[in-house]
Amino acid sequence: MASAMTIDGGIVRIDRPMPWFGRLLSLPLLAASFYLLWNVALGLRQDFSGFGRIADDLVPVLVFSGLGLLIGIPGLILLTFRTFVVLNEALRQIVITRQFGPLTFRKSRDLADYHFISITDDYDPALTTYAVNLCGSKGTEAISLMSFTKRGDADQLARELGRALNLPARDYVGTEPDAD
Repeated sequence: MASAMTIDGGIVRIDRPMPWFGRLLSLPLLAASFYLLWNVALGLRQDFSGFGRIADDLVPVLVFSGLGLLIGIPGLILLTFRTFVVLNEALRQIVITRQFGPLTFRKSRDLADYHFISITDDYDPALTTYAVNLCGSKGTEAISLMSFTKRGDADQLARELGRALNLPARDYVGTEPDAD
């Protein structure tokens, strides 16, 4: 799954894909929102063309507009949600970006605080997932880079990332988690 990581000079970008079912769940929300807002538009067109009074339709227009926006905004967030991590070797900086349509939230961290790449598993016997994390010393919050269902994909990403950033990759699969 090396396609999730791109290397351009000293800049490494890791895209965390949105699960397909998250995008699929957005479609009913967007359809319901479109239906409500379409009815608002039809009612306003009727009022402004002279077949009705805006005073009679004010409460339904406000209620349908509010419900349409209340249902449509989460659908839009689910549809356009993106998360990616940019590791800049030259600036020694990590930028974690969460994007919802036009809104972008960025969190910047210092690359010098992180010393190794870890591969861990979740101990689920039904479906084991392998997480690749960027870790530092105690007290430094680990950055989850990607999660895989195949161990080979996790190993490949950790090796490529370790080669690009000159960091060792440590495999903690099958070990007990720390107490803290």
